[in-house]
Amino acid sequence: MKTGGLYISLAVLVILGGTLYWSNHHKPSDETAKASADAPPAILKLDQGSIDKLEVKKKESEPVVLTKTGSGDWQITAPQPLRADQSAVSGILSEVSSLNSERLLDDKASNLARYGLDQPALELDFTEKGNQSQKLLIGNNTPTGSVYAALANDPRVFTIATYTKTSLDKGLNDLRDKRLLPVSADHVSQIELVRKNQDIAFGRNKDAWQILKPKPYRADGAQVSELLNKLTDAKMDLTASDSSDASSAFSKATPLATAKLTDESGTQQLEVRKDKDTYYAKSSAVSGAYKIDADLGKALDKSADDFRNKKLFDFGYNDPNKIELHNGARAYFLTHGTGGYDDWWSNGKKMDSNVDGLVSDVRDLSASKFVDSGFSNPDIELTVTSDDGKRMEKVSISKAGDHYVAKRENDPSLYQLDASAVDSLLTAADGLKPAASK
Repeated sequence: MKTGGLYISLAVLVILGGTLYWSNHHKPSDETAKASADAPPAILKLDQGSIDKLEVKKKESEPVVLTKTGSGDWQITAPQPLRADQSAVSGILSEVSSLNSERLLDDKASNLARYGLDQPALELDFTEKGNQSQKLLIGNNTPTGSVYAALANDPRVFTIATYTKTSLDKGLNDLRDKRLLPVSADHVSQIELVRKNQDIAFGRNKDAWQILKPKPYRADGAQVSELLNKLTDAKMDLTASDSSDASSAFSKATPLATAKLTDESGTQQLEVRKDKDTYYAKSSAVSGAYKIDADLGKALDKSADDFRNKKLFDFGYNDPNKIELHNGARAYFLTHGTGGYDDWWSNGKKMDSNVDGLVSDVRDLSASKFVDSGFSNPDIELTVTSDDGKRMEKVSISKAGDHYVAKRENDPSLYQLDASAVDSLLTAADGLKPAASK
């Protein structure tokens, strides 16, 4: 009996082992087949780069036709020639290059009208190189909140998500380039701002801006870049029901400024006018006048001094290599990083960390305003060497009543300094001392 029971137990184990082996080797393929059967089928598979024509048709609207130029940019050719918004067109092409359905609703639909696909609310026609074309039809909403979709000459009807339809449902105003000055900020070499009683011009040398008019001045690069970005980001407001209203308002508004941007292709200009707190603009690049954002109007309503560099030194947030300070009979000589170490030294002695306060005060020296006079014999001389010895800046500072006036070497500008800023600098210099011995 015991031997028979052992044989029975062994037989059960063999059967169970074989069943487990079969399950482990066949279950994944079964699940994969089921997942494949349940996966929503693809509607479109297109090579985005090969599409060279796109036509968007909507009910009660003229078709919008876009073609790719030889340079690879998209251009609207109908209902009127317009520059296209490249990112908007790319968004559509990216969506349809791999367009999946939510599910296949009917593989042999005999009545497209029940889905709204006989006269679709939206049709997108894509033409690829070689004149191969595909037509995507988008119809009514489903009872469950999806949307019916199909391909022309294909009997199948699919459902797609409403957000997919939204990403494809674009009209002329969505697809046109709405920039008032269609130039790249990186390519602009000159900016001119013509205002009442003043003409301000900026020139760029690599990444550095310089004021050219009304006089050659150091420019505050951040201020000029902000102005440039606002100009190149300015967009026409197409939400107005009647564009003639903006044109009429522009003609009655008070002129504020005209901005001109120059790149390798030429010069474009934007004329801005103001009516109370509302700003309007007319561009040389597009027809008509448009309401614009108030931030742009305020950016143009500035004087040359607003764009001037008020900082006395240009070494920025990088520590300089040397600082030499003369205050009457007192002199201070500081060298940074001697021997490859990130320390400050003076007369062969390593200095205490309080030298960082002096460096900060030198870095922060900035004009409270620009003046035309007040500089006399200097009381303080500052020389700063930075950029691994490639840049040397010399500044002279003289006392002028309750404030100071500073002058940079080879710079005609006079910088008025608050007394507190200079006093803080001199106090920091008097507090310099060698580091404590370890």
